Amino acid sequence: MGSEMGRRDRHGITMCSLGLGLVSEPVFAGALTPLFHSAGLPAGAAHAVAFVLALALVTFLHMVVGEMAPKSWAIADPERSATVLGLPFRAFTTVARPVLAALNGTTNLLLRAVGVQPTTSREVARTPEQLRSIAEDSRRLGLIDENELTLLTTALDAPRAPLAGLVVPVSDIVSVPAAASPQEVIDAAARTGHIRIMLRGSDRPGAARMVHVRDAYLARARGAATPAGQLAHPVPAMPVATPVGEAVAILKSHHSHLGLAVGPDGGITGLVSLDDLLTTLLTVH
Repeated sequence: MGSEMGRRDRHGITMCSLGLGLVSEPVFAGALTPLFHSAGLPAGAAHAVAFVLALALVTFLHMVVGEMAPKSWAIADPERSATVLGLPFRAFTTVARPVLAALNGTTNLLLRAVGVQPTTSREVARTPEQLRSIAEDSRRLGLIDENELTLLTTALDAPRAPLAGLVVPVSDIVSVPAAASPQEVIDAAARTGHIRIMLRGSDRPGAARMVHVRDAYLARARGAATPAGQLAHPVPAMPVATPVGEAVAILKSHHSHLGLAVGPDGGITGLVSLDDLLTTLLTVH
């Protein structure tokens, strides 16, 4: 996907360059040619000088005003730039998408015609082992230092680390009975600082459930005495040896922020949260 987006960006830049050259350069050259001709230059020389100056001016405006300045603005103030440019960009991509798709398709057909198979992002993706080898080669060649190599290898190893070090023991799990009122759920959340509370007695694979304090507040606002069991959501279970990266995918597929860690004997060893998993993936110590 990233490769495809990059290719579309390059095609978009090419189209803009062609459009600017087609429209702007003749305008500037047409305006400058009479000035140079009136200054004494022959008509042919005046047009050539005017065209070169027009090309330089359009290229400068394209690079500085059209590319470098907006990019710097987006980096310095991403939220405001996204808000301002979001709708115009969507309109531009809607109009340009068929043209870009045609360019991509034509390019791929030409490549296949000469026996070259177009590559995709999946085909050029690097495995963690390949990236680790590249990092080690870079260290050997002196391109990075030992600390940078350690940071890179730690980041590459994080998705494959097991859950064991991130599991909250069963004894530390905050829970309420299924018959608890919304106020009891709110009190438990306020007392412990957790916004997701497990239901007591559901701490086994396939039956685990938790209730979000938000749902308890909504139930209390409606004046309903809805028990926690009716506000609960299922919690997936996974082996304690599951790699962190795979555990994140499991929780996301179940739309859950909590998961139960199951030991080799099938018993529950504790609870794992999506926040802790993502912190492990995104934070390099």
